[in-house]
Amino acid sequence: MTTIAELPPGFVDKVLSAQSTFRSVMDAMARPGSVQRIVPMAGTAGRMMRGTAAIALTLFDHDTPLWLDARMSESSDVTKWLKFHTGAPVVQDASIASFALISDGAALPSLERFALGTNEYPDRSTTVIIQVDSLDTGRSFELRGPGIDGVTMLQASIKPFDLFERLRINETLFPRGIDLVLVADDAVVAIPRTTRVESKGS
Repeated sequence: MTTIAELPPGFVDKVLSAQSTFRSVMDAMARPGSVQRIVPMAGTAGRMMRGTAAIALTLFDHDTPLWLDARMSESSDVTKWLKFHTGAPVVQDASIASFALISDGAALPSLERFALGTNEYPDRSTTVIIQVDSLDTGRSFELRGPGIDGVTMLQASIKPFDLFERLRINETLFPRGIDLVLVADDAVVAIPRTTRVESKGS
């Protein structure tokens, strides 16, 4: 059993680190497909990557219901760390989650299971954070949409293999929809619901 004293630490400097991480995430959202680095180092637990931990410390609180995939939720180190450092309530029902943490993309549930927002409150949807193998090697993808000048390219090694095909539900749901954040160690890429992604093969 892990005691509170044995839990990995959060940020050393809470305010500066949270501000820096928030800026990285906002830059990623404003420039979809661009790889942003999360500089502040946070302790992590279990299968949580450094970037995921920093995002959790910055964005999660007792008002943000959190859904964890099986790999995350089965790790008592992860659940204890999140509860102690963020206070975010872990929920079993994905449709009421503000955030979802996915460490095993291959087991990603149907995106329709998450909160999709309403036409009046499209922001009340789940932001899905998926840990991936790489955001600088792998298959090539073309991204278009607001915040992108024409087209931008992303190379990424991700699961599930058909992630961006699944994300096409956003086209019919707009202004509702799912915002996606991909994390590889300390690198982060955002795919907001307004971004269209096409695979360019291997």
